[in-house]
Amino acid sequence: MTATTMEGSRSLRETWFQRRFAGAPLPWLLPVIVVIGLFYLYPVLEVIRLSFTDSTLNKDGNYTLFSIVTALSSPQLPGVLLASVEFVGGSIVGQQLLGLALALVVIRGERRKLFGTTVLRTTALVAWVVPGIAGGIIWQMLFSEAPFGGLNSMLRLIHIAPVAWLSDPNIAPWSTVLSNIWRGTAFSMVVMYAALKAIDPVLYEAAEVDGASGSQQLRFITLPQLRMAILVNMILITVQTMNTFDAIISLTGGGPGRATEVIALYAYYTVFRNYDLSSGSVISVLMLVISMGLALAYAVFLPRETES
Repeated sequence: MTATTMEGSRSLRETWFQRRFAGAPLPWLLPVIVVIGLFYLYPVLEVIRLSFTDSTLNKDGNYTLFSIVTALSSPQLPGVLLASVEFVGGSIVGQQLLGLALALVVIRGERRKLFGTTVLRTTALVAWVVPGIAGGIIWQMLFSEAPFGGLNSMLRLIHIAPVAWLSDPNIAPWSTVLSNIWRGTAFSMVVMYAALKAIDPVLYEAAEVDGASGSQQLRFITLPQLRMAILVNMILITVQTMNTFDAIISLTGGGPGRATEVIALYAYYTVFRNYDLSSGSVISVLMLVISMGLALAYAVFLPRETES
């Protein structure tokens, strides 16, 4: 068979394949479905299965509902959920506000061609790529009540009494929130920055012609145009923060007491400290249900295509 004939047969096979699957999405999506099913869906189903057993890290268990009742009736669970609400709620508000503020500063700086906007954007992104464990250690050094503690050292310089950032049960939760805001603000800034770049400048030009002030433009143009970005960002922040435990375990370890033990850290300790695989699976399923519930609640407020 000549090279020309082989090339012609190959072209015919490719043409037939393209015609055969041109309108069928399944063959093209099949690799993604396999990967998601293997690395995401299977672990979720396995965790759900383990929650109906009394398994531990040392042995396989039998199927029972006792573990579900035990995990959900634990006296520590209400305090853990309250700590999670504080941590997630504070992180959402802080990251949204700071992310929007940084994005507005960068956008305005770019429009005026100010020096340093690229440096600001890059510096903010550095915090995002720092691993959670490393970020927790950094903030532990800053919050430390020892003489070398960064924040308390500055307070001493201006003759203010040191603050028990990590040892006071009333202050420690907000210290963890502050560290998480520092870490996650860059992501919110990127989302808001992209959304701000997509706003038609004609809207602002028309507002300036009508005599609208900067605050009025922010209220009546910027924020309504950012509605989709704010809600999508809120979903992503909520899911990400609900699963955060690495930064907290290196910052406070869940202490003092259980003041900063969020639900993800509680599930981690249940499995790897108490060797209770079944109860840890129940807590993980509870995290999944809460995250999905919040995501669906946010999705209700997403603008529909007709509104757009």
